Amino acid sequence: MMNSDEKILSALKGAASYLQSSMKALDDNDEAFFSGNIWHVGAELEYALFLFSMIFHEEHDSSKWKPKIEPKENLKPILLEVNNLLEQAQECMGNRKLQDAFQNVFAARHYVFKIQADIAKKKRESSKKK
Repeated sequence: MMNSDEKILSALKGAASYLQSSMKALDDNDEAFFSGNIWHVGAELEYALFLFSMIFHEEHDSSKWKPKIEPKENLKPILLEVNNLLEQAQECMGNRKLQDAFQNVFAARHYVFKIQADIAKKKRESSKKK
């Protein structure tokens, strides 16, 4: 049976794998595959955040952790930032810096929320045109 640290690392590795697939889908201009993989990235990050919340029972001010996201037409820089945050989170987990890992995962999830919101907006706009 895995402990919570192992479960978090597993979720982070899963998110990283889906993120790599989403970057490939973006390069291939495969919107459906991209959207599906981004959903999986978000799900893995949500699970990791849930596990972190079980470790850190006390209140924390996560509002300070939200990154400021500038609107970008090109999603590649945002995906690369999410990848960087995931790598940092995994490194922090290895060094037992759980609070830092938590912050990196929180920021990564915020970026993924932005991407998911953009995908939903494009779908709404597309359906209005029909």
